[in-house]
Amino acid sequence: MSEREQAGRKAAPMKPEWADFTGAARLFVMWNAILAFALELALFAFVIWWALALDVDLWLRLLIAVGAVLLLAVAWGTLVSPRARFRLPAPLLLGTKGALFAVGAAALWGLGYPMAAVVFLFLTMSNASIAAMVRADIK
Repeated sequence: MSEREQAGRKAAPMKPEWADFTGAARLFVMWNAILAFALELALFAFVIWWALALDVDLWLRLLIAVGAVLLLAVAWGTLVSPRARFRLPAPLLLGTKGALFAVGAAALWGLGYPMAAVVFLFLTMSNASIAAMVRADIK
């Protein structure tokens, strides 16, 4: 196939992680992926909540919230998402996810919910570790 034909072709759609499993393992991997998505959304929600709770003018709170979310989204999309531009090795991927989720935990802590921050960090690291083990078994 020529370079021109290759450039016009779309990449094959990614199949879900649970497609390689059956039975209870399939359900476990599927629910872990759903939990991962929920935790990612919670990360953004906690950062927005923290920014909007700051003791500054509303326009500045909104600016901080938008800036923080954009920064997190760019970091997430380029480094740790399943379709990330840069593929990180598993240990570095877990470390980067840990650092990004630590931002969410710090936001919760800053809001006055230290126990929730610890639970959030534990859940995110457990979830990311399970996902990394699943991906290691698949490949």
